[in-house]
This record gives sequence, C-alpha cells and structure tokens, in this order.
Amino acid sequence: AAANMGSKVLLVTMNLQTIAQMSCNPAMGGIAKGQIVREIDALGGYSGIVTDQSMIQFRMLNRSKGPAMWSPRAQSDRMLFSTKWREMLENTPNLDFYQDMVHGLMVKDGRVNGVITGMGNEIRAKSVVLTNGTFLNGVIHVGEKRFGGGRMAERSADGITEQLVSLGFESDRLKTGTPPRIDGRSLDYSKMDEQKGDEEITGFSYMEFDRIKPQQQRSCWIAYTNDVVHDTLKTGFDRSPMFAGRIEGTGPRYCPSIEDKINRFADRDRHQLF
Repeated sequence: AAANMGSKVLLVTMNLQTIAQMSCNPAMGGIAKGQIVREIDALGGYSGIVTDQSMIQFRMLNRSKGPAMWSPRAQSDRMLFSTKWREMLENTPNLDFYQDMVHGLMVKDGRVNGVITGMGNEIRAKSVVLTNGTFLNGVIHVGEKRFGGGRMAERSADGITEQLVSLGFESDRLKTGTPPRIDGRSLDYSKMDEQKGDEEITGFSYMEFDRIKPQQQRSCWIAYTNDVVHDTLKTGFDRSPMFAGRIEGTGPRYCPSIEDKINRFADRDRHQLF
C-alpha cells in the first residue's frame, strides 16, 4: 500500500522463498475473515486478487441465512498462491526485497528511524511496519518435544520482543493448533461426506483484472470422530503439551487441537474433521 502511494519501501524477510507461505489451512476468508479480505480489496490490496487467481474451491458460507451473514471462503493451491503473491510484489514499483532477520529497532528521541538486522546492518527509514506473524520468540511443540521456530523448519525471530518490552509494550503468547498434513492417497474418501464448491464462483476481488477461475474445483471432505477415537486420544493426554503444562498461552477459538475439543466438549460424541 505504501509503495503504491509513492513511498520507497523495503520488505525485509528471513527467507525470500517463503513469501506468502500458507502455513496451516490453505484457505482465505471464512466467517468474519472473508469480510476483511474484501475490505483489503476495497483499499487496493492484493489479497482478493491473489486468492481469486489461485483458488481450487470457492464457497459462500451461511447461504441459509440472510445476506449479512454470507461469508466468502476459498481453498487455494498453496504453491500457486505463494507464486502469485511473489509476482504481484515484484511488479510493484517502489518495492524492494532484502533477505535477513530484523533483530531490533533503531530508536532516537522517542521515534523509530530504522531497523538493525541479524547481520548487523542498519537500515534507516521514516517508518517501520512490523508484520511478525508467529515468529517473535516462536516456540513449536510436537508431542513431548519443544523447540524454537516460527514455522516448522524455520527459525524464530529474537530481539524485537525484548526491545518492545523495554520500550513499554506488553508481551503475551498465543497458541495455534496446527494440524498435520496428510497424504491424500492414504485416505478412504468413500467413508467421508463430500463438500463441493459453489457452481457460481463470485470470488473476492472487485478490481478489474483477468479473473482466473478453476476449471474444475476440488472438493472438501468431512469425516467424524467417534468414542473409539476419543478414548484412543485420551491415552496420550498425559504426554500432550496442552495438558502437561508446557504450553503457556491463549488458544484461538477457530483452530483448537483435537484433544482440546475432546476435553472442552466432553459431552459430544463426535467432532468434525475436514
């Protein structure tokens, strides 16, 4: 947005190969979030355009309710989504890239006037925008193992949190429950419910561009847990970082881990798995 308004912008990122990486569920939109993607589009952002050009399924959720409750959601091709974003950014005038980790902020007279990178380089700027995602002092839990990381196989970013705290900001920790990726060839789809995309793809963006619609949409598939699954999972609760006290942080309500669902909603005899 700043580059399109004429400012010289430098995008500093730890790995140029993971720009626009879809870490968890490769989807854009959904209830509340679909509205945000359209608001970004109205402000001239690229989220809606890239989503429309990389989607493999589109659904307008809550069609059974009034239009105020409708929520667009798209499942995207992870690789295509990342490639399209990279192309859009590289074709944006006034925007340059730099691969390094931002280790700290340069502060003078109560104002931020640049950043210091992990390599010790000082980059001066009139304004600094932090888009940290899950990387600031990020910690990954896999069963009984715990190690630093912003994403699997990617290191966390250190230095900024401590500096922000020293400047008077408060720091807290949030938890996500990232599901494992499963090889589709190992699944028996005949035991699942199929959820097809909409016949009419309205998409996200209202901007004028070459809208690429998927010639053939991919279906979502829904399975359900049962009491046997719940009892099996409960045998590992004592080793789960959720219940062993190793995780400190508030979990967002939109992506709880399966053991959290079973524990918090013990009265239910099944849960959906998409």
